[in-house]
Amino acid sequence: MAATTKKTVSADSSNPFGTIVNLWPYMWPSDRPDLKMRVVWATLFLLASKIVLLLVPYFFKWATDALNGRMDAVDLLPAFLLGAVMLVIAYNLARILQAGLNQLRDALFASVGQYAVRQLAYRTFVHLHRLSLRFHLERRTGGLSRVIERGTKGIETIVRFTILNSIPTIIEFVLTAIVFWAGYGFSYLAVTAATVALYIWFTVRASDWRIAIRRSMNDSDTEANTKAIDSLLNFETVKYFGNEEMEAKRFDQSMERYERAATQVWTSLGWLNFGQALIFGVGTAIMMVMSAMAVQRGEQTIGDFVFVNAMLIQLSIPLNFIGFVYREIRQGLTDIEQMFDLLEVEAEVEDRPDARPLAIGSGAIAFRDVHFAYDPARPILKGVSFEVPAGKTVAVVGPSGAGKSTLSRLLYRFYDIQQGSITIDGQDVRDVTQKSLRAEIGMVPQDTVLFNDTIAYNIRYGRPSATDEEVKAAADIAQISGFIDHLPGGFKAMVGERGLKLSGGEKQRVAIARTILKSPPILILDEATSALDTRTEQEIQAALELVSKNRTTLVIAHRLSTVVDADEIIVLKDGLIAERGTHAGLLRQGGLYASMWNRQREATEAEEHLQQVRAADELGVVVRQPAAGE
Repeated sequence: MAATTKKTVSADSSNPFGTIVNLWPYMWPSDRPDLKMRVVWATLFLLASKIVLLLVPYFFKWATDALNGRMDAVDLLPAFLLGAVMLVIAYNLARILQAGLNQLRDALFASVGQYAVRQLAYRTFVHLHRLSLRFHLERRTGGLSRVIERGTKGIETIVRFTILNSIPTIIEFVLTAIVFWAGYGFSYLAVTAATVALYIWFTVRASDWRIAIRRSMNDSDTEANTKAIDSLLNFETVKYFGNEEMEAKRFDQSMERYERAATQVWTSLGWLNFGQALIFGVGTAIMMVMSAMAVQRGEQTIGDFVFVNAMLIQLSIPLNFIGFVYREIRQGLTDIEQMFDLLEVEAEVEDRPDARPLAIGSGAIAFRDVHFAYDPARPILKGVSFEVPAGKTVAVVGPSGAGKSTLSRLLYRFYDIQQGSITIDGQDVRDVTQKSLRAEIGMVPQDTVLFNDTIAYNIRYGRPSATDEEVKAAADIAQISGFIDHLPGGFKAMVGERGLKLSGGEKQRVAIARTILKSPPILILDEATSALDTRTEQEIQAALELVSKNRTTLVIAHRLSTVVDADEIIVLKDGLIAERGTHAGLLRQGGLYASMWNRQREATEAEEHLQQVRAADELGVVVRQPAAGE
């Protein structure tokens, strides 16, 4: 679906009409003449239904007068309608016709309303993908999904009730006022206007009071949903620590707040409905008494008395809708204001107006005097400069918090640097389009999160247009085909939420396969094996070496054993390059790298010895503990 460029919608719950004006382009879409015609026809049927609706109480009045022997009151009707039976039939036919016209109007407008929902939901989804990584790291997925869900429903409410209820209500009130003034005098018009004005005033004030309660309920609902999704996404962690009761208690506390707010919502609704009924009931009583007294004086017929009552009953329906529509629109605005706030969030990283596609050549990368901080008070990189020559592998190692993974995020341009430059083949990444930049870079991260779909889908994600044969070939290179073939569904097997049905090594192989399928000239391996056991690491490392062959490769490493063959190793410490060189050269220096290497080697040896002991225990063999210095 092509993206449409429209003015950013701004929601202001205190100015619903302003929001409706901003929503108008979605209800009258410039690129959809077919939907415009539907709006036109729906409007025509709306007007026709109101004219027919106005005739309904007249037919009731004339039928009553005919039955009462007052045929002179209906001398304007054609002869074939003068009979009481025919007037009763006409009354009911008019009611049926009016209902049919209303339903036809609703049916014509349905696609217009759903188009508006779809367009705004699409805009929000696209906008969320445009926002920075920082935004998504700080947001809670459960709360965000709830905001979008309620916002989408709120849009439908506003669009539908604005066209299908607000305008018809205004038209009906105007017609009723004209009829009362022309047929019965100014006093009837005055009582009607006063009743309607008081009704609307009370409805607005009471609805505004309920909005704050509704907002509190929404906040509690969002919080409860966020905690539920967060807990379920961390299902295994909950089980590890046996904290099911704690999670249930946290969720129940949120639901308790939601319960209180929801109870207030329904209680306040009861008071609102009673107040509306009281106001309209008093107004109706006054007008009925006025008409009854006029009948006693001989100024009106029984048909007039019935007519006034019928008109008031008809008016009560749209009046009730005025209150209902106002409440729904205000509540809809409350529901979508957070969604509109999302649309107003500016992307932290934007393409420059003159940005051009990345012209990839050899794929050489250069970091020059790069300074960067997520928070100005805490610098991460403090002037880092190094190059990754075309087709070569450069590894970056260092203690936790040194800024290693930040380098990959900056190369992908998830963030913009504060000083210095990052170039690919001499082109600053800030001067090229983000889409073209990311198309030329492949990533194998430490924590591979897969879509809850098939293995084939997750591999093909690297290049959606790839054929089944190409997907199979990528899996072969990533050394995962054998595992897939033994699954019940093969490549169609589902991987589960976030890939939880696969082991860490299997997920990494899927990540490698989709990167192979993407076939990028630049490759980033961001601690791709640090979370794996030694044996799996060695198997994955072999696949990674095959993938990175003849590609410009930046390796972010925790385990130094994975970077011994790198063309150059950069050692970061406190945001600065502490050492650089080959594996052998850095060991000879006896500095930070050598110290890290020795600690990891000792840890690896201890792990291997523990594995030997466990294996020997199973066989009943005693393994000698190495002496100090051996």
